[in-house]
Amino acid sequence: AMASLDQSRASLDPAMSLKEALTGGGSDFIEVAGSRRHVVGYMKDFLFGPEQAGTPIGRLSGGERGRLMLARALATPSNLLVLDEPTNDLDFETLDLLQEMLADYQGTLILVSHDRDFLDRVGNSVLVAEGNGRWVEYAGGYSDMVAQRGAGIDARTLATKPAQETGKKAATAPQTTRDAKAKRKLSFNEKHALETLPARIDALQKDAMRLKAILADANLYSRDAALFAKTSGTLAKVETDLAKAEEDWLALEILREEIEG
Repeated sequence: AMASLDQSRASLDPAMSLKEALTGGGSDFIEVAGSRRHVVGYMKDFLFGPEQAGTPIGRLSGGERGRLMLARALATPSNLLVLDEPTNDLDFETLDLLQEMLADYQGTLILVSHDRDFLDRVGNSVLVAEGNGRWVEYAGGYSDMVAQRGAGIDARTLATKPAQETGKKAATAPQTTRDAKAKRKLSFNEKHALETLPARIDALQKDAMRLKAILADANLYSRDAALFAKTSGTLAKVETDLAKAEEDWLALEILREEIEG
């Protein structure tokens, strides 16, 4: 069975209460990975107070909505957990909590994230898109992946060789990769993007913070549902653009680090 968490948080009904979102109705209990727990106790695991049980989701902050989605995902019985940008909107305390819970997860975790530090702390292997539809797995976290690629360790070379040739060819693969990287230079467009993307990312982050501040108004949904919906839609677009900009910058930064060794 699979459980998942997407970065859009789109599955949340803003009119539903926190308790209803966790239990699926009016029950006081929730099934968590096969065990029956009181919903208030489970809420406390995710830093929610008992008084928040009846709070409409529309009144929760971005960080609180993120914690709610994590609580729902981790309550689902599964042996495969897929998390898309789970650290979005989370404060340091919640990040530590998430790390602890994922460390205790009994199953396979697939994590999509631009948070390098989180990948280092949680992941034990990294899958990297190498172009032309090819994905390569590197042992360890993000930093380990960068170190391996910088050292010329390229799984593509080994993956394309027959099993009986792997031992023979492995020794020459790193030098071949390094030679190719030595000749590679960033194009003008790549350099320009690498220089300008940080400012665009910063601007998008500020837009997202401004929109989240508007949505943090506990009375916004009941006072002006149309404004709440419009602001939520704009925020979703900004977060999509931000994710794309961060992805582009990360790919270019990895390329730059590889070229410079």
